[in-house]
Amino acid sequence: MEKPTKYSISAFFPMYNDAGTVEIMVTKLTQVLKKLTNDYEIIMVDDCSPDDAGKIANSLAKKDSKLKVIHHEKNKGYGGALKSGFKNATKDLVFYTDGDAQYDVLELEELYKHIDQYDVVNGYKLNRADGIHRKVIGWMYNTGMHLAFNLTVKDIDCDFRLMHRKIFDRVELEADTGMICVEMMKKIQDAGFTIKNVPVHHYDRTYGKSQFLNIKRVAKTLKGLSGLWIDLVLLGKQKRKNAQLQKQL
Repeated sequence: MEKPTKYSISAFFPMYNDAGTVEIMVTKLTQVLKKLTNDYEIIMVDDCSPDDAGKIANSLAKKDSKLKVIHHEKNKGYGGALKSGFKNATKDLVFYTDGDAQYDVLELEELYKHIDQYDVVNGYKLNRADGIHRKVIGWMYNTGMHLAFNLTVKDIDCDFRLMHRKIFDRVELEADTGMICVEMMKKIQDAGFTIKNVPVHHYDRTYGKSQFLNIKRVAKTLKGLSGLWIDLVLLGKQKRKNAQLQKQL
């Protein structure tokens, strides 16, 4: 008789110009998830990818009932893709990462070791495998976000996260851009959930091109972050104070 496992797991990744990495992502995720649980699902979120990522995902899903594909009729942005993944996750735990395979999903096993003691286990890059300009921009972004939002997560830009799905009974995400990671981790932190930082490796991109340095995308994200800071930091302090007063009444 198969021994039951403690947690069921939903794993998902967004796809945009990731046709060259979809199959390896699914293969490795299947390998590691089978080691951790006998109840899992893998969700591939096709954010209206202009390449064949969606078709490849459909083909893989026809061969394995544990694979699901979500297709966006129009591009919803990174935040929109993550929201679709979280919305469609049905298991006890949710793991997500990027679809470009710059992280090795086999390292999910290292995050899983800590999930009994923490609500969120967040990876942080041991060595960013990017050009110097991306490393500098990444460092500036991380430093700025930590200072502005008083974040405890070590690497806000590391999309390699395992968390209890129940978190999203209390945390509602709104952003459609890349700032969703700041919004998510700030709201999780302010809600009192516990966070563990675990080192993971970061590898060179083998297929496709990052959308991160798209000028329009960056400008839209920076504008959104200003509004997010006002809502979660400036007004958030007053909201938390009001909530405490209500509890005392």
